Amino acid sequence: MNEERKLIVSSSPHIRTPRGTQAIMLDVIIALMPALVAAVIFFGVKALVVTAVSVVSCVVFEFGYRKLMKKPDSCKDLSAVVTGLLLAYCLPYTFPWWAVVIGAFFSIVLVKQLYGGIGKNIWNPALAGRAFLLISYAVLMTTWSDGPDAATFATPLASLHAGQLVPGGMNALWDMFIGNIGGSFGEVSALALLLGGAWLVYRKVISLRIPVFYVGTVAVLTLIFSRGNNHILWMLQNVLSGGLLLGAIFMATDYCTSPVTPKGQMIFGVGCGLLTVLIRYFGGYPEGVSFAILIMNCCTWLIDQHTAPRRFGVVGKKSKKEDAKA
Repeated sequence: MNEERKLIVSSSPHIRTPRGTQAIMLDVIIALMPALVAAVIFFGVKALVVTAVSVVSCVVFEFGYRKLMKKPDSCKDLSAVVTGLLLAYCLPYTFPWWAVVIGAFFSIVLVKQLYGGIGKNIWNPALAGRAFLLISYAVLMTTWSDGPDAATFATPLASLHAGQLVPGGMNALWDMFIGNIGGSFGEVSALALLLGGAWLVYRKVISLRIPVFYVGTVAVLTLIFSRGNNHILWMLQNVLSGGLLLGAIFMATDYCTSPVTPKGQMIFGVGCGLLTVLIRYFGGYPEGVSFAILIMNCCTWLIDQHTAPRRFGVVGKKSKKEDAKA
């Protein structure tokens, strides 16, 4: 048979456009740049240092593992760069460089490459790395500041976790929207993340199903079960605080760890939103985005199995029973 006419079956992500994985990852990198610019504006050059250490470490670990295992080099697809960026965005800008390297090793080697590389991992590598660092270095991961010269203090999400509205009213809401608050430097600016999300939608890298159903579920639940006097303000502060927008736009939409069917993506988004609110309200950690997405990653195969459209010509169980009775 002619080599050019062979049918090649490969693992996800399955791409139906002329663009390859590298082009898609490049779009994701471009979409993440507004958040990096905002981080440098509000946190200083240290944000660039943490990002550079994370990206370089991820690329080096991927290259080293593939070389050691005598597998083809996969660094050119830029997925390791994306993992490095997302991992860095989940960290405080004061996070030490050596711990960033450890997180990169966990994300790339243990979560991604040991499962076979891109398209075969069960969990989102960056989120798994963040969860590992949070469990291993809880104090370092929860020491926040709003800038290079500022003292450490509680984040808006910590206030909400305690059942209190963030002081400042609408002024605080504006600061949360543009990113003038404490927290992980890549997730504080809702404006920058929304700009990045708009680019991904425009380039048709992601659909709006998962982000809309994810954020929408959080919004509805926090509005109904408000813990503040102002229900609307409580809901908006919950939506704009923590890593909700970063997770909903860039992590929950990961091709190989999220459902492929439209109905499945809606269910996935609702599940992520429900778990996020439950963890934020009743969990020990103020943030629930990471663990919510990781838990739903484990359910992706089950969601796909039960939302897959019926194949043409395949008889369902109900039809078989009716035929048997006849």
